[in-house]
Amino acid sequence: MAGYAASNLLGGTQQAMTTTFKTLLALAADDGTALRRIAVHDFVLGTDGTPADQAMTYDVSRITALGTGTSITPTKLDPADGAFLGAALANHTAEPTVTANSSLWASGVNQRATIRWVAFPGQELVIPATDNAGLAFRAKSPGYTGTAICEAHFSER
Repeated sequence: MAGYAASNLLGGTQQAMTTTFKTLLALAADDGTALRRIAVHDFVLGTDGTPADQAMTYDVSRITALGTGTSITPTKLDPADGAFLGAALANHTAEPTVTANSSLWASGVNQRATIRWVAFPGQELVIPATDNAGLAFRAKSPGYTGTAICEAHFSER
């Protein structure tokens, strides 16, 4: 099983936070000829600007269309593995189509905090092998106008 890492620092211009969600990173099964399931097993979210003592809300939701972002190439965790066959976009300027009531993970944290999620074995966040099905890693804040970082580690099955 090939493993990859992707971050919104791999391409594009980071978007300033607002009171509505901004997608930092989106992953999708997007190659109609060789669709594979994608399993996210680890991700980290945090700010990289000058934070204040205010709330930051992070969310991971299912999507059915990728929106507009910068296409990035995930890094292979093992250099012997093949290239990632799905799609990875970062720093969206037009939001993906988020499936209603599909949040798989959400957390409110202080902007000064970094948060990491690691899956219990067998409980990874799975993207089905369906064209354009995916996950959006998003953030918003009522008072912080800086930028945020997301890095995800995942595998194709």
